Amino acid sequence: MDQIRRIVHALRSSHRVAGHLNLTGAQLFVINVIGAADGPLSVNEVAARTKTDQSTVSVVTTRLVNRRLLKRQRSAEDTRRVELSLTPQGRALYKKAPSTVAQQKLAAAIEGLSASDARALIRLLDRITTKMEISDEPVRMLFEDAPSSKRR
Repeated sequence: MDQIRRIVHALRSSHRVAGHLNLTGAQLFVINVIGAADGPLSVNEVAARTKTDQSTVSVVTTRLVNRRLLKRQRSAEDTRRVELSLTPQGRALYKKAPSTVAQQKLAAAIEGLSASDARALIRLLDRITTKMEISDEPVRMLFEDAPSSKRR
């Protein structure tokens, strides 16, 4: 249990900081990912970098677009591609906001597991979530509010 407590504590710390900025932890994570990129990213690229489902990232990025922290635009090279980038307001927030290091380190640590260790971890987590009776719950980004709750 101590290892789980350490992980949860590290993740919650970044979530608390995000709350002080009137953002969810997921929104701060997306801002950090897009801000650290060399250029605009598609929703699929953000999803890959955050290790999250595309539809979940779309919800988070839409909220950030509505808050004028992100902008969507068609790619100059490929008009089928929609790109996300920080607005000047989003860039200012990115520069002053702390990074979401815990989420990034967790994703990197899991990605760095051997294939057999990753399968074992998934198998164990599946058993735990089943015993906790939460295996059918919708999957969202870490610290993103449920769709029916108050939106930021």
